[in-house]
Amino acid sequence: MSRTDRAGRMIAAPPAAVYGALLDRKSLEAWLPPDGMRGRIERWDPRPGGGFRMVLTYLDATDSPGKTSDATDVVDIVFADLVPPERVVTRAVFEADDPSYAGTMTMTWYLAAAGGGTEVTVTATDVPPGIDRADHEAGIASSLANLASYVEAAG
Repeated sequence: MSRTDRAGRMIAAPPAAVYGALLDRKSLEAWLPPDGMRGRIERWDPRPGGGFRMVLTYLDATDSPGKTSDATDVVDIVFADLVPPERVVTRAVFEADDPSYAGTMTMTWYLAAAGGGTEVTVTATDVPPGIDRADHEAGIASSLANLASYVEAAG
């Protein structure tokens, strides 16, 4: 059965600034990893059909074993659709031996101008069953908080 997880946040920056942070390598490395993780991008091709490979490392893997190894999640991401400054659609595949993490998860980042800032809504569809819903939604919310801090500080 297909599962959808969602999270959203108001960011005090214009949609163009938020969109820019979604398509900038150094920005993504800074804000995308949720609390308790750090990220490194290994390859980068920011165009439709291009994408990136991100290695996410748990700062403390004791209670959160990684999908790829004890301390890491490796994910290959393809930019499926880019509509500046309104939407970024990615398709993510985790590198994992456990079949509960198999499949392609689609993440859609919607950006809408609102109240002098941007309402950002993230919808993840076809979430692999091995990913706990509460943990995933908390992770998306954490990334959104990081994105807000990053973009608001730059503006």
